[in-house]
Amino acid sequence: MSIGIFNVPAAKNEPVKNYAPGSPERALLKKALEEARSKVIDIPQYIGSEEIFSGNKKKIAPPHDHQHLLGYYHEGNADDVSKAIKTALEARHEWASLNWEQRAAIFLKAADLIAGPYRAEINAATMLGQSKNAYQAEIDSACEIIDFLRLNVNFMRDIYEEQPISSDGVWNRMEYRPLEGFVFAITPFNFTAIAGNLPAAPALMGNVVLWKPAFTQVYSANVLMKVFKEAGLPDGVINMILVDGPIAGDIIFKHPDFSGIHFTGSTKVFQNIWKTIGENIGVYKSFPRIVGETGGKDFVLAHKSADPQALATALIRGAFEYQGQKCSAASRAYIPANLWDDVKALMLKDLSEIEMGGVEDFGNFINAVIDERSFDKIATYIDGVKTSNDAEIIAGGTFDKSQGYFVHPTIIRAFKPDYITMCEEIFGPVLTVYIYDENNFDEIIKVIDQTSPYALTGAVFSRDRYAIQYATEKLVNSAGNFYINDKPTGAVVGQQPFGGARGSGTNDKAGSVLNLLRWVSPRAIKETLISPTNYKYPFLERG
Repeated sequence: MSIGIFNVPAAKNEPVKNYAPGSPERALLKKALEEARSKVIDIPQYIGSEEIFSGNKKKIAPPHDHQHLLGYYHEGNADDVSKAIKTALEARHEWASLNWEQRAAIFLKAADLIAGPYRAEINAATMLGQSKNAYQAEIDSACEIIDFLRLNVNFMRDIYEEQPISSDGVWNRMEYRPLEGFVFAITPFNFTAIAGNLPAAPALMGNVVLWKPAFTQVYSANVLMKVFKEAGLPDGVINMILVDGPIAGDIIFKHPDFSGIHFTGSTKVFQNIWKTIGENIGVYKSFPRIVGETGGKDFVLAHKSADPQALATALIRGAFEYQGQKCSAASRAYIPANLWDDVKALMLKDLSEIEMGGVEDFGNFINAVIDERSFDKIATYIDGVKTSNDAEIIAGGTFDKSQGYFVHPTIIRAFKPDYITMCEEIFGPVLTVYIYDENNFDEIIKVIDQTSPYALTGAVFSRDRYAIQYATEKLVNSAGNFYINDKPTGAVVGQQPFGGARGSGTNDKAGSVLNLLRWVSPRAIKETLISPTNYKYPFLERG
């Protein structure tokens, strides 16, 4: 039983290491990369205390070197899903009854393990398995997951401290119970931090979880499970299943104890999940929590007063870091005609210097896209430009998958604002720009708002404060994360809680108290200190 109201370590973000030549972190990471490439590993499913090696082995290879074998993951089946549900529900009562500070201690330890002894290993796994360069891996698989784990503990305490007022003779209090059942976490390939946070956040609040990572992220997901186990997470609290989505969903979404989904992925998949949950709503013990962050077609709007150099840098970084494979990546830009020549020249200069290749060479800014399916999709969009009269390629436009899935950073100029690459999510290193009359700022804002079904991130560049306010107000529903004079990527846990609305998700803001509130079911308790003993109220007396 808890005795005391405990403070937790102060909320602060993990410092980002720079991996400069000669730095100790660079040497450690290089060693971890060499070690990982030198061996072939087998990755099991983690269900309760068991590591399940199914024998149905699937190859894991670096996207930038797809002939190299890193290892295999053992794909599961429907029986494994049912077993994971049973195991999670068996662990539920004891985990939900554990004092909150004990749960906090586990995830705080996990954060310290990643910050210390596992930092190089998890960064190397992210670099090799997901083709991220050293810096992109550092801000993701080290700093961001550390921030999620540490700051979520602070948010949890804030939630528990939120209590109702009491009147004379009454003591009111609020319990924040975990959900009744299990949570299903479906995570994407592009961020190791998201993959770790989606199961960990509900678990921190006392829930048990089935976690299905993307098959293309299993290599670093395995490191996360090792960390959680070493941190002391009890068996059955987070169960990692490696099962095809429809197979898992067919069992999970029909189970009466399904209590919520924590999802990051495509809008179409999330819509199908929501529909399935609705069709099965009468099966469940309670209405499931549906939390999701989905697609984006993120914009950068430049006013005629914008700084061309700052704008060009934001577009290069925002569009091409991690090959544009971020939900928040700058994908469409609206540039006034008076700035276009300068911005174009600056971007072309930067692109002429940028190098592309494997992550092991720290001089490469651009690496490979995640897999052949993604490569082919991106190539189709680029090839479409080459035969179109409505757009032209300004830079890049070439690709090669002979050794790795490499797509050169590509800038497309669209001659009409509804050209396909201005509207559809591509998820690759492709930026489309539309040049507008610098005197039509208000009209282009209407175009931006109406072009895409998404509303995840967006940015405005201007040195005119009236223009900034105007854009901020008129684009109020166009982006859940809005940036002024900065690229629309790089949200930091606790600083810019992340999430969008419209077709981009439920906007439950990962990295904030808002998200954790979704994983509890509050119970209000009223205790009357001296109970009434007569039913009569004073107004009943006849005067």
